[in-house]
Amino acid sequence: MADEPQKKPHLSALPPHTNGLTKPASLAAAAPPPGGGGGGSATASSKKPPLKNFRERPKLPDNYTQDTWQKLHEAVGAIQSSISIKYNPPQLYQAVENLCSYKVSATLYKQLRQVCEDHVKAQILQFREYPFLVHRNDSLDSLLFLKKINKCWQDHCRQMIMIRSIFLFLDRTYVLQNSMLPSIWDMGLELFRNHVISDKQVQNKTIDGILLLIERERNGEAVDRSLLRSLLSMLSDLQQVYKESFEQRFLEETNCLYAAEGQRLMQEREVPEYLHHVSKRLEEEGDRVITYLDHSTQKPLIACVEKQLLGEHLSAILQKGLDNLLDENRISDLTQMYQLFSRVKGGQQILLQHWSEYIKNFGTTIVVNPEKDKDMVQELLDFKDKVDHIIEVCFQKNEKFINLMKESFETFINKRPNKPAELIAKYVDSKLRAGNKEATDEELERILDKIMIIFRFIHGKDVFEAFYKKDLAKRLLVGKSASVDAEKSMLSKLKHECGAAFTSKLEGMFKDMELSKDVMVQFKQYMQNQSDPGNIDLTVNILTMGYWPTYTPMEVHLNSEMIKLQEVFKTFYLGKHSGRKLQWQTTLGHAVLKAEFKEGKKEFQVSLFQTLVLLMFNEGDEFSFEEIKMATGVEDSELRRTLQSLACGKARVLIKNPKGKDVEDGDKFIFNGDFKHKLFRIKINQIQMKETVEEQVSTTERVFQDRQYQIDAAIVRIMKMRKTLGHNLLVSELYNQLKFPVKPGDLKKRIESLIDRDYMERDKDNPNQYHYVA
Repeated sequence: MADEPQKKPHLSALPPHTNGLTKPASLAAAAPPPGGGGGGSATASSKKPPLKNFRERPKLPDNYTQDTWQKLHEAVGAIQSSISIKYNPPQLYQAVENLCSYKVSATLYKQLRQVCEDHVKAQILQFREYPFLVHRNDSLDSLLFLKKINKCWQDHCRQMIMIRSIFLFLDRTYVLQNSMLPSIWDMGLELFRNHVISDKQVQNKTIDGILLLIERERNGEAVDRSLLRSLLSMLSDLQQVYKESFEQRFLEETNCLYAAEGQRLMQEREVPEYLHHVSKRLEEEGDRVITYLDHSTQKPLIACVEKQLLGEHLSAILQKGLDNLLDENRISDLTQMYQLFSRVKGGQQILLQHWSEYIKNFGTTIVVNPEKDKDMVQELLDFKDKVDHIIEVCFQKNEKFINLMKESFETFINKRPNKPAELIAKYVDSKLRAGNKEATDEELERILDKIMIIFRFIHGKDVFEAFYKKDLAKRLLVGKSASVDAEKSMLSKLKHECGAAFTSKLEGMFKDMELSKDVMVQFKQYMQNQSDPGNIDLTVNILTMGYWPTYTPMEVHLNSEMIKLQEVFKTFYLGKHSGRKLQWQTTLGHAVLKAEFKEGKKEFQVSLFQTLVLLMFNEGDEFSFEEIKMATGVEDSELRRTLQSLACGKARVLIKNPKGKDVEDGDKFIFNGDFKHKLFRIKINQIQMKETVEEQVSTTERVFQDRQYQIDAAIVRIMKMRKTLGHNLLVSELYNQLKFPVKPGDLKKRIESLIDRDYMERDKDNPNQYHYVA
């Protein structure tokens, strides 16, 4: 450029009457009035100006087209060479409009395309003559090449924008009217694609360089992301180049990278670290899509990472780490595992299977080991709390995990029939007993709710009922129940869970206790009218035999005052209720005794058997085991327990000679006059609350006996309705009706028993067919 600014030459002007495209007069005259129908003259009210014919289009001056194109050509060349344009852009734009008005658009378009094509073709030379070849390991050369190709692309885009702004009229008229022609911008993309990027050497160098940069970034190096974004945007703009040439290779390399990485890291890392790495990789790849990859690559890219780092290793991850994560209650790691497995096809399903296996295996270790019986229920409750928390926090309360957890609990808890049901009943008893200061009313309610959840999983609910009834009877009769409200709350829960039939006898026990209170009010009034009311206050609970557990009557030697009081009560009660029979249950009796020691007076809350033993020491200071047995009439094993509680427990009212924990034949017992205790009233009747081995065995046997009756009743009921039935169908029907677990062999025995008792008979021709005998 010269030092002094040159005055830009003006383009030759067209004749003054020509302003863009002209319309033929005939076309204008044929247009109907707005809103009108067909032909006809316009009305006066429309005030439409009269139509006039245009003058004929004058011919262009000689060489106008050629001169104008020359100037346009110069302008395009200046843009491509990045030098100053001699002409004002509005003049150039007007020149293009003028040429288009005189129908030289097609020629103008071809000429422009040719100029652009020649320029783009010239660009390829700089890459072909590039002094080095790009290798994947030569990162410096690769980066220089990428920057060069990016500059070429950026220059091309800038030039095409400027060129299009000059030839905008051509683009919006001629090109728009010819659908087969690409717009000027698209033409520029097409030329760049055909002559630069489609060159195999250039294309390979470009894609190799891009992949190398991405690989370096994946390895933790910092790279020029704006360069990557620009180059990949270029490939996307050039239509199929991104999909066909880049994306395919990119995904293949990604696949190989993560396949190898997954295999290596699964060997090297622990599961939590591995899962953390997978999350990090997924986050990184998602960021790449946002930053420089085309959005369409997101789905196949993420799927590739998920498949190679997760999908190929699902079982290995679970086998290697799930049990440890669950054992150690690693909440955040389990949450991450669930989220990652949920992304992969089949991931949740295989996690479900391993989750179920873990619950069954862990639960089985709690249930089947007799050494853990003491803590079984508490461990089950703690385990249930733990898995509930994991489902809620880690597994997003997924219904599939909840349902499978329930199935798994039901499976393992019934691997050992009857015992869990018995222990759950005893656990409830321990919580409902008086003196249980562990929990407030609200906490106790929550514990009972949790117990009911475990209770639901048990098949042999009749075992629970039998032990619960036995323990409830003791709590009520010995006055050891913590709270009537808590007792009734538990009863309500059982009724809701198992129905009214399940709790009818239990409810009957509470009714008996209420009625007994009313009877005792009347009895006290009756005693006040007696001539000799006596020194002993007698309280009697009237029990309906069908509601309460079966107790074996035990004849013991009561003192005369007790016998007299029993007879008075018997006369009073039978006088009000004729036709009834009273049977005294001595094993459940208890009393309060007053005693004097050197330290002072004390009161003892003791069982009836303890009472009989202690009253003997009013007659003497020392008695042998045999003498006590003879005097009280208490059965041998029960007497040994009783003496043990008085002479070997915390409150030693008697002294045993010789010393020892067990009561043997020949042992002597001496009254402990030096007895001391911080309390005035001392409870020693806890012995009544303790379950004996005999009690446990008899309760279990009663359950089995009841089951036999229920099986017999079910068989008869089914046969009475069906009349004739095959063995397999009968067994199947029994399994549907019976609410406790039963073995096929047990059913066969009951069928044989009913055949022997003539309730049913075998078919003469088919021994597997049974007939009901009316």
